[in-house]
Amino acid sequence: MPSNPLPVLASQAAGKHSAKVTHLTDRIGWIVGLALVVALVYWLMRQGWQWRRTLQGGLPELPQAPDRTGPPLLELHGRYHGSTTAGQWLDRIVVHGLGVRSKVRLALTEDGLEVDRTGAPGFFVPTAALRGARLDKAIAGKVLTEGGLLVVTWEHGGTLVDSGFRAEHAADHGVWAERITALSGDRAVAFSDSRPAGPRDGGRSDSTQQHDKEGAR
Repeated sequence: MPSNPLPVLASQAAGKHSAKVTHLTDRIGWIVGLALVVALVYWLMRQGWQWRRTLQGGLPELPQAPDRTGPPLLELHGRYHGSTTAGQWLDRIVVHGLGVRSKVRLALTEDGLEVDRTGAPGFFVPTAALRGARLDKAIAGKVLTEGGLLVVTWEHGGTLVDSGFRAEHAADHGVWAERITALSGDRAVAFSDSRPAGPRDGGRSDSTQQHDKEGAR
């Protein structure tokens, strides 16, 4: 046993202190590194949106509803999930606020489709611009079960656009798709399925369960 234990105790205390400092330094390094990665991802996403805005700069301003329209044929509340080039579920359109997901109220009249959004610009699709509607499961990177989305195809500035909506009640989608397609008449178009593979279900079971789980998020 050393005659003077103080130097030994001091050395042990210094070692413990050094270990704590080293551990803290490593933790700070990890946090800084993670923050830099998150910042880089955010910057890349922002640059991607800016690039898309530049490419889509020729798309005209969104049409607005006329002062007077006919009585609503159908109405629903739900979510707007984005718009893409028609038939291309990942080719997101971001100009004029079309890339912003939001709560939505839809009203269909003989004059067209009114899209009233919360926290984002609303727009109006005249009947002459409607090109049909269908039940789908994916748009702008959002994937649900089959029939979980109502996708409306419309023409704007010479471009065919798909806009995706999800009603509070999945059972409403079928009626909406039929009525919009009927209003489109011989202008209605159809697209081949280029979306990710998944279960194809009849009836309302899976899509309704998905809506019940997710609610109106």
